Amino acid sequence: MLIRSFPAGAFGTNCYAVASGPRAECVVVDPGMDAVEPLAQLLAADGLKPVAVVLTHGHLDHTFSVLPVCEGYDIPAYLHPDDLGMIADPVAWHGPALAPLAQGVALPDPAEVRRLDDGAVLSLAGVDLTVRHAPGHTQGSVMFSLDLDDSPGLLAGDVLFAGSVGRVDLPGGSWESMLGSLRDVVLPLDDATVVLPGHGPATTIGRERATNPYLAEASAAPKGRGL
Repeated sequence: MLIRSFPAGAFGTNCYAVASGPRAECVVVDPGMDAVEPLAQLLAADGLKPVAVVLTHGHLDHTFSVLPVCEGYDIPAYLHPDDLGMIADPVAWHGPALAPLAQGVALPDPAEVRRLDDGAVLSLAGVDLTVRHAPGHTQGSVMFSLDLDDSPGLLAGDVLFAGSVGRVDLPGGSWESMLGSLRDVVLPLDDATVVLPGHGPATTIGRERATNPYLAEASAAPKGRGL
């Protein structure tokens, strides 16, 4: 398995390229702000050819460059249907502080974006990505499970970070839903799972289980919360 990444734009969003190896097809994950040129350089360094863009959620810091990337390589984009509104009307879904960023951004027609359904397995570029719907940061936030060479992996988007979790104060966010996702989707994962987050450094489920205060809160949350 080959995974390359770089922090894109002012928000430092981790954009990933996932492939079975060098000089192969790959999947691009979350091409954020100003990602087009650094992504092209990353792909060229390993001779990778993108076949799809998959999006962990609809926020602009993860989707800003999806249209030029998809058009430039003639590839489709995938997004959970609950976040299609962020593509259709980004200004309404990013709050007053981020609304200026959303104005004038070119994004795909929602009708042309392929849907990600919970539990679906995307077999792309020789890689199997299992979709895990984990609302809270947004209504349509997803994570992708995959098999790394020596351990399970998780492309976590903005659900789980090293020492933290995604914010829930933007339109569509919900702490109750986040608690449910952490309890029911994240905590059952194996401790050896390598977490590749949407921002910041990689971590593991075991490390977060032992040290992340938000996972501790989720573990203590009674069934029914976040549902």
